[in-house]
Amino acid sequence: MENKEKTLFKIEQAIDELRPFMHADGGDIEFIELTDAGVAKVRLLGSCSDCSMSHMTLKAGLEEALKAAAPEVLKVEAIEA
Repeated sequence: MENKEKTLFKIEQAIDELRPFMHADGGDIEFIELTDAGVAKVRLLGSCSDCSMSHMTLKAGLEEALKAAAPEVLKVEAIEA
């Protein structure tokens, strides 16, 4: 359990580092869970939830940042509000 707690902490830190950029565009992100399969589930909020570039933000920005911070993350998925 300790390893999972460390991983979750790393994920939250990576998201906190990206959050100011999302706030600048009127959006935000909420971390939901890390599945046993290594999928980080997030919810895009505000203008990020319906932005046409949200898929690119998710894959190119968020997924790469989370994988770099926590190699246990294999994929990032956005869930609907």
